[in-house]
Amino acid sequence: MKRVLIFDSGVGGLSVYQEIYTQLPSFQYVYAFDDAAFPYGELPEDVLIERTQYIVSLLVDRHSIDLVVIACNTASTIVLPSLRQQLSIPVVGVVPAIKPAAMISERKVIGLLATPATVKRDYTNRLVAQFASDCEVFRIGSTRLVEMAEEKLRGRAVSIPELAEILHPWRNQVDSIVLGCTHFPLIKQEIAIAFGSPVHIVDSGIAIANRVKALLGDSEGGASSLLNLTYNSAANNHVAALNHSLREMQLEAIQSLRYPKL
Repeated sequence: MKRVLIFDSGVGGLSVYQEIYTQLPSFQYVYAFDDAAFPYGELPEDVLIERTQYIVSLLVDRHSIDLVVIACNTASTIVLPSLRQQLSIPVVGVVPAIKPAAMISERKVIGLLATPATVKRDYTNRLVAQFASDCEVFRIGSTRLVEMAEEKLRGRAVSIPELAEILHPWRNQVDSIVLGCTHFPLIKQEIAIAFGSPVHIVDSGIAIANRVKALLGDSEGGASSLLNLTYNSAANNHVAALNHSLREMQLEAIQSLRYPKL
């Protein structure tokens, strides 16, 4: 039985978990999110590295994990080298799906929708230069969309007018939108409605699932009989509504995993 750990600062990595689970349902999954330090884009890099290494290493040892997915664009650009050096198992990161967006864009005008930290990173600039040099790339950095995704999984409706206002600068310009934060696929349908006009919306979830499958092999049989676990780092007084969404995703109720320095 293969075991996969998926880690994020919030619930955004659940979009990645869903894609992997769809392809590999017989694996056991552990989803962990460091919501006590959310959002990661506002953390100093040394703090982000320290927290990620501690939580991931703890759960890898506790559950005999076979592969780790860092389902956070910010963390992936910062922590992957040191985490891969620390662990003896594969560590898969996520990057904005700029390459496929550029390939399917007919007018060669694409929009990158991500967090404020991700849209400004040198790493993102290098991806644009490497895979979308023939495109005009517009960028919107939004923390509000992250909050909307978090709220949706806790039972609150997403405001289409508010989304439309955020996306308004791109109307009649871009024909492909990159969801450059793993939170955003959780509100992909709402984004499409709010944008109004036809647009390709791409994210990296399927590519990550394909990578996990390539590294661990194919899934055998049906869904695993083992429980898929969930951990968070903050107090559990806000997770009752979230647990309902987790159960629908075949994940157990959240267990608290406190970071020792809090």
